[in-house]
Amino acid sequence: MTPTPQELLAAAARRTAEEGLVIGTGGNLSVRDGERLLVTATGVDLARCTAADVVAVGLDGTPLDPAAPAPTSELPLHLGVHADARSGAGAGAGAVVHVHAPWSTAAACVLDELPVVHYQQLLLGGSVRVAPYATFGTPELAAGVRAALAGRSAALMANHGAVVVGACLDQALERALLLEWLCALHHRASALGEVRTLSEAQQHEVVLAALASGYGSTSSSTSSSGSGTVAATDDGGRA
Repeated sequence: MTPTPQELLAAAARRTAEEGLVIGTGGNLSVRDGERLLVTATGVDLARCTAADVVAVGLDGTPLDPAAPAPTSELPLHLGVHADARSGAGAGAGAVVHVHAPWSTAAACVLDELPVVHYQQLLLGGSVRVAPYATFGTPELAAGVRAALAGRSAALMANHGAVVVGACLDQALERALLLEWLCALHHRASALGEVRTLSEAQQHEVVLAALASGYGSTSSSTSSSGSGTVAATDDGGRA
């Protein structure tokens, strides 16, 4: 039997816990399903998320089932990111994943921006901005994250976590894992000495090489960067 969209979102939520991207209720996910959004409910332990913990809302946030549980407190953030995608102002987001992953959150407590330390970071669009701290669930937090996501598919949230977008849930999750790996890599490199980052010219060369070689051609998805686009592999580029 083909799983329902609610079951697919619940499975993605459980995977965030399995991959160590969240602990307990520390994260939320959404995916667009036609003219509605499916989002995880508030207070859900993502490791135990089921289809019953997925809430349908209109694209303006209006609950579509009065009997359903309340949606995540970060609903304004999800609505805003999806709205940006529809207007062309943001990355092509069919799915949004927000996690409190340990390395990503640690980096967001220290950095103002995660520089490009590895060429695979271009799959996220380049350097990853850190949105200013704001209380969870507020319009201020949503606005800051939306600004940080401009031209990118990932953003860090100061003293909070990370938000990653993708054309589908699988891509968003793989990008969240890539971001977590990059943050851990930056930390380890920093412990060894001054971190060497890729220049704009080097990033541009990566883009040209990827286009010429068909790097990541197993997927038609692409991710924007400041210099062009790099094809996204099925595994998020973590070769």
